[in-house]
Amino acid sequence: MNVQIINKSKHATPSYETSGAAGMDLRANLNEPVILKPLERAIIKTGLFIALPVGFEAQVRPRSGLAAKKGITVLNAPGTVDADYRGEIGVILVNLSNEDFTINDGERIAQLVIAKHERIDWQEVEVLDETARGTGGFGSTGV
Repeated sequence: MNVQIINKSKHATPSYETSGAAGMDLRANLNEPVILKPLERAIIKTGLFIALPVGFEAQVRPRSGLAAKKGITVLNAPGTVDADYRGEIGVILVNLSNEDFTINDGERIAQLVIAKHERIDWQEVEVLDETARGTGGFGSTGV
């Protein structure tokens, strides 16, 4: 699938690092470093603008290494870039650690996954089909 992109950043266009990768790394496009204090959040711009086909979304997801090693994650994970959005892709990062974290220009801050989605029409009913699970939720299926 071809997707149009405008790259106004100082960095290479995102690409898949391995043949089996689902996501592409997004890099911070900054004029100066940003320091995230504990529990602080910031929108970090990427310099990327895309045009997705209708029926697809771009999901902005955390990088597992940043999350596990530094406590830095995407606050609204996964963030959604809709097919009709033409603005710059920004990443809402939050620092869940106890230490300041410095984001530098070009740092890999998130990953972008392109996903197909469906649109629905609601069908209002009085009763839903029965299932074995029924109304059980939030841990009802066991440990």
